[in-house]
Amino acid sequence: MIYHLLLHHKSNYLICTTTTSSTTTTSKSRISTQQIVIPNIPANARWQQSGVTISGGHGSGNATNQLNYPIGIFIDDDQTVIIADQNNHRIIQWKKDDTNGQVIAGGNRQGNQPSQLHSPTDVLIDKQTNSLIICDSGNKRVMLWSRSSGTSYGEILVDKITCFGLCMDDQRYLYISDTAKDEVRRYQMGDKTGTLIAGGTLLGTGSNPLQNPSYIFVDEQYAIYVSDDNHHVMKWNKNATKGSVIAGGNGSGNALTQLSHGEGLFVDKLGTLYVVDYG
Repeated sequence: MIYHLLLHHKSNYLICTTTTSSTTTTSKSRISTQQIVIPNIPANARWQQSGVTISGGHGSGNATNQLNYPIGIFIDDDQTVIIADQNNHRIIQWKKDDTNGQVIAGGNRQGNQPSQLHSPTDVLIDKQTNSLIICDSGNKRVMLWSRSSGTSYGEILVDKITCFGLCMDDQRYLYISDTAKDEVRRYQMGDKTGTLIAGGTLLGTGSNPLQNPSYIFVDEQYAIYVSDDNHHVMKWNKNATKGSVIAGGNGSGNALTQLSHGEGLFVDKLGTLYVVDYG
């Protein structure tokens, strides 16, 4: 069985690494609405140490074969890679084996008009409406942008929020990290206020509160995993009033007990946490 791990890279390209296992009975498990993909990676999996560039790789720029600080990634069912291309103020997609991407939101210079984005940091697909949900960080808003052909603008879902990361569960609840308030909120579609579920007044254990929370992952039990600038990853179980540190939390460093700057993350079916440790 072969598995793929996709990493966003601060050198303006994306790389894909693979792992193999002798186990042949494992399969990828998807929650019913396919908002969350939780891979079933066996404990004896072995990862290749080199990857293949699948997007960008032609230096920093705004051409359709270039990226400029790719920071958020979403993979569609057909392996189309959708990227929040932050410094180009656009969302761009790469279909499998394409040499050029296609701009599908923004790309009209930095701005706050409905057709513009300002430093987007994350993106996902709402399957029910076939729309992008975009964390338009520089404009402090979350946008809903139809994937229908010819769509040139989006609409505001949530505004006045210093958003960074997004996630959606199988009940179509949207989770958004707010770096200014050091919290994560859960929203029903159409809700402008949300419910506090992590950080903020829900302090972490000990002396490890959330600090500039960034990426989010929600598992099948609706536990929330959050990476932040406090050199750790925290977990909040469903309806918990306190979170706990599950990775890092021992200061910044490169020891196996430390994180320098945890970013993208996910948890597999065995409960193994995978974290991109930047820096």
